[in-house]
Amino acid sequence: MTPPELTPDELLTTTRSVRKRLDLTRPVPIEVVRECLDIALQAPSGSNRQGWHWVVVTDPGARATIGEYYRDATRRYLGSGSSAADLYADDPDRAAVQRRVGDSAAYLGEHMGEAPVLVIPCITVEGGDLPAGSQAGLWGSLLPAAWSYMLAARSRGLGTAWTTLHLRYESEVASLLDIPGDVRQGALIPTAYYTGEGFGRAARQPLDGVLHIDGW
Repeated sequence: MTPPELTPDELLTTTRSVRKRLDLTRPVPIEVVRECLDIALQAPSGSNRQGWHWVVVTDPGARATIGEYYRDATRRYLGSGSSAADLYADDPDRAAVQRRVGDSAAYLGEHMGEAPVLVIPCITVEGGDLPAGSQAGLWGSLLPAAWSYMLAARSRGLGTAWTTLHLRYESEVASLLDIPGDVRQGALIPTAYYTGEGFGRAARQPLDGVLHIDGW
């Protein structure tokens, strides 16, 4: 089925983190993933270095192993007292939403390895050691491209979620996938067709509560 045409504003305001609604049984053609990544490569890159790399994991065994690492990291996160479910506990309006986010994070933690495609955006780092001080320039040369990938996936009827909990086991995942020592991982993005009818705008705090013009 061809997804409906989305205007830029519709695409930007309805690209949600998909956790519970990932279709874990429907294969995702690698050609579709390649289309999305080809679009991602049009994103800006500091000094036009284009130091990004994209590890696409479809092998069931590798996905299962990464899923185990992610499951353990998720359980640690949920038990830390600072997970999404624990935030804004004293705000009745936000607490319920945060509990739902925590619940969906727990679900993904148990099922990450079942997602038909896992995409790991990476970036080359000289020597393999992250720079001291500000790393905005480094990650700013990868994150826009990863977000472009997620937008392209959304426009093709795919769901994704930005996750980083697996980085607790970054070296183990690098060894599993033969990722070179001078390449660092930025995220783990499950990719699958999503179930349900679609997505609308999310509840967000009012703009005026976070907008500062000409100073704080």
